[in-house]
Amino acid sequence: MLTILFDGIAYGMLLFVLAVGLAVTLGLMNFINLAHGAFAMAGGYLTVFAMQKLGVPFLACLPLAFIVVALAGALLERTLYRPMYGKPHLDQVLFSIGLAFMAVAAIDYFVGSSQQNVQLPEWLRGRTEIGDGALLLGMGHYRLFIIGVCAVLTVVLQLILSKTRFGSRLRAAVDDPRVASGLGINVNIVFLLTFAVGSGLAGLGGALGAEILGLDPTFPLKYMIYFLIVVSVGGTSSITGPLAAALLLGIADVAGKYFIPKMGAFTVYLLMIMILMWRPQGLFTRKGGR
Repeated sequence: MLTILFDGIAYGMLLFVLAVGLAVTLGLMNFINLAHGAFAMAGGYLTVFAMQKLGVPFLACLPLAFIVVALAGALLERTLYRPMYGKPHLDQVLFSIGLAFMAVAAIDYFVGSSQQNVQLPEWLRGRTEIGDGALLLGMGHYRLFIIGVCAVLTVVLQLILSKTRFGSRLRAAVDDPRVASGLGINVNIVFLLTFAVGSGLAGLGGALGAEILGLDPTFPLKYMIYFLIVVSVGGTSSITGPLAAALLLGIADVAGKYFIPKMGAFTVYLLMIMILMWRPQGLFTRKGGR
């Protein structure tokens, strides 16, 4: 039981890092970006390429994936996404999912459809066991590493959004862009930085998750539903909501597949339906947001 709980928490934390960028763009920027998984896939493939072709160490690939994907996100926000901010949500959905299919086709054409593997350092491959019998806790070193990295990211993001001037400007730009502009806030720069950070977090999540989730050209479509579940269940106006939803869904998915393997991912969908029937707006919402 403890091992299942530990693996579920690690999986949930990974889902959070992958989905938090979508929570930011959807909840705080009011933009539906279904191509979010493509940024995660880019971080995964960048990590594989840097390790296999350039010999870059795994730990150095993590900030590299964040920075490169964040820069790509900033470029795409400036050129492609910004004109779509004022469009209806249906237009945003069609536009972003079209980008996702284009990314899938491009990776399949240039790289191939085979599964990519990430060679972890030796110190991340081991496993430590504590206790005995029903209280046996088996902790994979890499999953423990993921929990640590994701916990630090969660604290940093929460502090940035709630305690810094940039977080205040972002909330003001979302709640009323015209008034925010009148007060001297450059709304375009705020949205550009926010979109870049959200994309970079997706790239970092893709780099971290390549070994656990697998990596192939269908990655953006395969895990799109999980990103949307995390955001819809947790609520789109805070960091706390997606974190709680990701942990719940991660534990439910691991436990469901272990105890009821024939049901597959049905446990996750059942939990989602129950939570949304109880709180249609999600677990956490921020008053005053759009």
